[in-house]
Amino acid sequence: MAIDDIVTDPNLSTVLDASRDTRLQALNLVDQIAAADPIETTSLEAQQEASKQQKLLITNLAQLRGLHRAAHFGARQTKSQTSEARQEVDRLHLQLQNLYYEQRHLQGEIIACESYDHTYQQLPLIPLEEFLSLKPEHTDDDENTLMIARIEHERSEREALEQKRTELLKRKQKLIADNKKRKDDLANLDKELEKFIDAAKPIQRLFDKNV
Repeated sequence: MAIDDIVTDPNLSTVLDASRDTRLQALNLVDQIAAADPIETTSLEAQQEASKQQKLLITNLAQLRGLHRAAHFGARQTKSQTSEARQEVDRLHLQLQNLYYEQRHLQGEIIACESYDHTYQQLPLIPLEEFLSLKPEHTDDDENTLMIARIEHERSEREALEQKRTELLKRKQKLIADNKKRKDDLANLDKELEKFIDAAKPIQRLFDKNV
């Protein structure tokens, strides 16, 4: 592959063209000097032409040095810009990787939440058909709203049953207390009867003697 196919930057192409022209000029000047007669026999016109070509070569070399220096600084600046761009790309790539890992983490959390065996799923709720027959206003509710309504219904039913249980327990305790009181009253009555019978025994014996 030719150098012109590799180098596409306009500034570098200018440097290559100038370098190529200066090289050809130097080679031509060397060939011209080599083919010329000794300086003692060379004509003044030929010497002036050679001096002119030397000065032109020196000028072109100075221009080539300037172009080379500018190309060097341009390459350094391009390298710095490339380094900054690479750092920016690396930073964005790192952010993208972090977002990817965060996405995977969130997807894992979502899957864990969706597969979590929550306690509400084990509640002994009444069948859905029975609930809708009791609460037809929830027929068009979505799944989440319907589940919340069913749980709320179950809570209210259990609170009502608990209230009834508490009332029955109070009635039971009151009946137990009443029975105990009656039992105590009967026991006291038995004692009073025994005392009465004991007190009446002398009178009974008196009656028995007179009969």
